[in-house]
Amino acid sequence: MLYLVPTPLGNLKDITLRSLEVLQQVDLILCEDTRTSSKLLTHYHIQKPLSPYHQHNEHKIVAHIVDQLRAGKTMALITDAGTPGISDPAFLLVRECARQEIRVECLPGATAFVPALVNSGLPATRFVFEGFLPLKKGRQTLLKQLADEERTMIFYESPMRLVKTLEQFIEYFGPERQCCVSRELTKLFEENKRGSLQEVCNHFNNKTVKGEIVIVVAGKD
Repeated sequence: MLYLVPTPLGNLKDITLRSLEVLQQVDLILCEDTRTSSKLLTHYHIQKPLSPYHQHNEHKIVAHIVDQLRAGKTMALITDAGTPGISDPAFLLVRECARQEIRVECLPGATAFVPALVNSGLPATRFVFEGFLPLKKGRQTLLKQLADEERTMIFYESPMRLVKTLEQFIEYFGPERQCCVSRELTKLFEENKRGSLQEVCNHFNNKTVKGEIVIVVAGKD
């Protein structure tokens, strides 16, 4: 059996009792970065074998993991933060488990875009999650398509590319389109900056930006 276990975005208290119970019971924990995951597990006095599972090795080791699951092992898949499969590896493994009729269970828990969306002040009844935009190929084509999107849009971005992305949003969506940039969610220096794309871009233009970024943009009126 494979469990998909969400882990805290920052505050280590944001993990469910059931998640801790599962992590204590499984035979093996698959994780994105063993160093990051070790901090969480050490905090909760969980001692289990860790094995790296990330975007650079998932294609190579999926078959081996599935063989172990079929042999009777119980595993948990976690990422550095949030829910596996949301802009993090999980899809390939879950798909193969489904093909092999191996039971998969996803526990509820932290996902960065949910608090960012609800906290943005923008409509949350209908939305589209785009994750990370393509860095080069297809980026402009996608932005042109999204310019006419009427639902609230959610993006992930790195601190280094935040201003550049906001500038492109201004170009394609217009400077007055409303948005909210959330960073360092659940951490000590959490920030949620709301306003027009131009106002938010100006705010971050001369700042050193750190932390994971969620950008929520209003749909077209």
